[in-house]
Amino acid sequence: MRAYFGRRYMLSASHRLHTSALTSEENRTAYGKCNNEHGHGHNYFVEVLMGGAVDAETGMVVDLVALDEKVRTQVLDRFDHANLNLDPLFADRVPTTENFCKAIFGLLHDSLPAGELEHVRVEETENNFFEVSARG
Repeated sequence: MRAYFGRRYMLSASHRLHTSALTSEENRTAYGKCNNEHGHGHNYFVEVLMGGAVDAETGMVVDLVALDEKVRTQVLDRFDHANLNLDPLFADRVPTTENFCKAIFGLLHDSLPAGELEHVRVEETENNFFEVSARG
């Protein structure tokens, strides 16, 4: 039987939604106020859902200490109080929250044991959230 463990983290970051593939007017139309040349910030909530068998010895799906360490080193230390536009992951893509969520999933997927990361969900505002799942 598969069980699941979810954990929430918070970070603050800024971004500007803008691409050189569009004209200034097209950027304003596509991204609205999020195209502000000075950028804007969010207090993001990142949810990580892990899945697997419950370990007979520990009674847990995942080692919480190890998970927190991976999220801290791979995500929080990198993105908290950062401008996403300046991160190499966004050199060739717009730092939308969809792309931010995909980037977080990729970083964690590559650093956690195979098959355990179910999904990553990022809340940008109380009304907007984005999710990437291992199941496609």
